[in-house]
Amino acid sequence: MRKLLSDRVEQIKPSGIRKFFDIVTEMEDAISLGVGEPDFDTPWHIREEGIYSLEKGRTFYTSNAGLIELRQEISKYLERKIDVEYDYNNEIIVTVGGSEGIDLTLRTLVNPGDEVIIPQPSFVAYEPCAILSGGTPVTIPLKEENEFKLTKEELLNAITPKSKVLILPFPNNPTGAIMGKEEIEEIAQIAIDNDLIVLSDEIYAELTYNGKHFSIASVDGMRERTIIINGFSKSYAMTGWRLGYAAGPKEIIGPMTKIHQYAIMSSPTISQYAAIEALKRGEEDIEEMKKAYNQRRKYLIHTFNEIGLDCFEPLGAFYVFPSIKKLNMTSDEFATSLLKEEKVAVVPGTAFGECGDGFVRCSYAYSLETLKIAMERIENFVKKRI
Repeated sequence: MRKLLSDRVEQIKPSGIRKFFDIVTEMEDAISLGVGEPDFDTPWHIREEGIYSLEKGRTFYTSNAGLIELRQEISKYLERKIDVEYDYNNEIIVTVGGSEGIDLTLRTLVNPGDEVIIPQPSFVAYEPCAILSGGTPVTIPLKEENEFKLTKEELLNAITPKSKVLILPFPNNPTGAIMGKEEIEEIAQIAIDNDLIVLSDEIYAELTYNGKHFSIASVDGMRERTIIINGFSKSYAMTGWRLGYAAGPKEIIGPMTKIHQYAIMSSPTISQYAAIEALKRGEEDIEEMKKAYNQRRKYLIHTFNEIGLDCFEPLGAFYVFPSIKKLNMTSDEFATSLLKEEKVAVVPGTAFGECGDGFVRCSYAYSLETLKIAMERIENFVKKRI
């Protein structure tokens, strides 16, 4: 009998996050700090637009690239947020979440043997998507002493003649790290000098707590070599609506749309109408949620440092990434024991790359009351070991 599975599929490891979620769902009185999902309901006016779309019978396919009105609003949003103009006709595609945008980008750009540079710790899907596209992942371990930012020296050391795509995952999941204008400009110059295409994952762009998010696409010479990935899940609390988008030069977005039309056809119509409402009138919702996240962020940083676990200050997303190295435990041992003894689920840093060992990810997309109970339990766990 012939071998059943593709070699590429067999290279992919199961997610290091899921096993903890599966245990939590069956454990009474457990608290999970593992899910990267806002605890807010989708704002009512956005939900109302989705309901209205159903009532009006808007259950048809849209164009492959998405509703024209939605692409127009995305274009306006990007111009006012990052000061880059995109033609809604051929430089924007609406996807099924940001994750599909990542997959489409890599499948469109990567030939077998091309290298995809991935700074880690970072989102769990990058490496598998690179492998499934036929590419070779080249990981760069980001360092705590650099606040988990990508430095120009690290990038230059990773580049080879086979390098084609750089994934720029900032604001970062799981570390919460961001990169500022000058730091981004240094990376941009290296990308230009080495003819790299940048996949800039900006899904957490709205959740930046110290100034405004800066996009690499706004740097001179980078618009034509950058694909921006963004969406509605994090900023508008629309995870289950499964809607994202990609923006970039038509020479790349066109082929991405071709793959999308065969694999997906079009993104959910009801979600697209809701997203139009989000972009038109959702700014206050973002600010309200961001204010709550920022309060929780400060609480967790202070509390982790107070109980003896070093935690640098994350300035984006909704995660903290405390170090557990002084406990002489691996990330997996810490997460497993914490769940067993105190019924609190966190994600081992190794779920986001091997260099994440010695750290765990805790989401603060939970109420302050829940976070306080969880931190009391974590403090009990740590006190037994320090």
